[in-house]
Formats: sequence, structure tokens, C-alpha cells
Amino acid sequence: MTDHPPLPDGWSAAEPDRHDVEGLVRLLRRHEQQARGWPGADSENVAAEVTGRGARTHTHLLVRDDQAQARAWVSCHDRAKGRVLVGVTVDPDLDDDVADVVAQFCFTRAQGLSCQIGADRGLSSTQMDAGAFRDDPRLHGWLRRAGFEHVRDWWQMSRPVEAAEATGLPEPRDGVQLRRVRRDDQVGMPHEQDLRDVHFVLEESFADHFNSYRETFEEFVDRLREDPGHRWDHWWLATVDGEPGGALVATTITGRLDAEGGPQPDGSYVDYIGVHQRARGRGVAKSLLYAVIADAAARGRNRVGLEVDGDSPTGADGLYTALGWRTAYVTESWHKDVQVGAPS
Repeated sequence: MTDHPPLPDGWSAAEPDRHDVEGLVRLLRRHEQQARGWPGADSENVAAEVTGRGARTHTHLLVRDDQAQARAWVSCHDRAKGRVLVGVTVDPDLDDDVADVVAQFCFTRAQGLSCQIGADRGLSSTQMDAGAFRDDPRLHGWLRRAGFEHVRDWWQMSRPVEAAEATGLPEPRDGVQLRRVRRDDQVGMPHEQDLRDVHFVLEESFADHFNSYRETFEEFVDRLREDPGHRWDHWWLATVDGEPGGALVATTITGRLDAEGGPQPDGSYVDYIGVHQRARGRGVAKSLLYAVIADAAARGRNRVGLEVDGDSPTGADGLYTALGWRTAYVTESWHKDVQVGAPS
């Protein structure tokens, strides 16, 4: 580990455990309230990253003040070979002079952890990919000082769902067939070939998209299963003239809290939707979206969320808007390339 700037007197930093989850949730909710306008973090998702299935690919560091209160959180996710997703959350209640010191410490440690992840993969360099809300100038300043560059905007969109949409939505066009991935029984694992077809379609669909990194089939499936909202019956595969042509993977949004700390209704979220180049122009994407809308309505959910590249080369935002999605807020990607083993 490289040298790092000191924390304020009496402060400490260590890997969090299950006893720290609630403190991390409160810290993240304060940050979301200040930077986005409302909180949304919940214990289930934080626990999944820190101590659950997702802990295998995440490295965390919790900064505590001299009263042992959670004041900052560093999260480094080994997302794909050569790409580390970096999250740095600093308590918005801290005075600027203290927050600046803590942020410098956190970003230095984040770079050290990212380099270690790259070294474990046998790489000579890796990309640090940090996210931020668009309306968070304090974090933007820390990112610039740490050497990051703002490279992309992402529109976080949501669409209300009505109960009547459980039936009656348009059917796929001729030659296009849509189904959930097949399963041996209602509680068993899905057919591996269907999962491989979903992986193939999505890898090919996003090959020419911004910052696309290849994942092995095993990495892809394991990563999606880390999400507490993962459900095998939220995977759809579209065939076009008998060949795999489109895929959609959604998750269940449960356990989210509103601004007063009360439970929100459940929703669905589109993690991935892709159409193979050979199948474009056949209405496949629209059919997949109709499927997830109808499914959400049948389950009594009130919304479907998704993320779209603000500079999407496929014009996906136009399709989403036409089908009723609206932008709720905007996030940003900030990148920094680092040499593994180089000083932070």
C-alpha cells in the first residue's frame, strides 16, 4: 500500500463488517439527500455489497471520526478486467476543511485498492470509473483534484406502470418470438444455453458502446446474481427468425425507503437490454420493454426504471421517451487510468 495523507486526529479507517451496515446506510442516505434531493439507500443492498454475495468482488474502507461515527466510505468493485468501479462517499455534514482532508485520504486509498485489484488480475494498468450525481459540485471538485475526468452523462429514467398494462400490450412482429429463459422447474436453475444466449446477445450488442468491457460468461452470471433483486424469471430472450436476437435482464426493486424513512412500493429495473445488430429494425427492443412493463403490472408494481447513455449511439432515449419513460435525475461517469504498482 502506498503512502496516504493523514486523517484528522482521532479518526480511523478499517474494513467494515455487518455491524457497520446501518451506519453506512445512514451515511449514504445523507449524501443522496444532499446531492440528488432525496435518499434511496437501504440495508439490503448495502449489506449485499459489504457482507453478502457481492462482497467477493468489492473492497471497502470505512472512515470513522473520533466518536466512532461513520463519516466516509470507499468502495472499489472489480467490475471487469481492467475496470474498477470506485465509490467515495463523504459525509455532507462535515465542514469543508475537514471534508477536503477526508476526501483526499479516500481517493488516495481508492487508487491503492484499485491498483491492487489490477495487480491481482495480472494487469499493468487499470481504469478507475467513479460515479457522481450531476448536482454535486463538491464531489466534482474532489474528482478533478484526484485526476479524474468527466467523460459521460447517464439519464436515470422511470416509467409509471398501470395495472391494466398486465395485458393488451402489442405483440412482437412476425418472425420475432419472446420468452423468459427456460427453467427445469419453478425453483430450479435456468437452462445454461439460454443464459449463454443472453450473454452472447448483450456482449455483441454493447461491443461498440461507450466504455464496454468484455466479461466471461461466468463473471456475467455471478455478478448479476450478487444483486439482492435478482430473479431468474426477470430474464427474457428474443429470437428473430429462430436465432437469438435480443435480451433483457431486469431486477426487483424492493426495500427502498422514501424521504421519511418509510417503505416505497416495489418496482422493476432494467439492468440490461440489447439487440444484436442482425436483429435491429424488427421491433425487438420495443417488444422486450413491453414484456417487462406487463410483468411489472402483473406483479402489482408501480414503476419500471432504467439507465440510458446521454450520448447513446442507437438513439435508445427516443424509444424510451416514446414509451413513457421520463428522466428522474442524471448521473455522471468520471475516469482515471492508473498504472498498477505506480505511486498513488
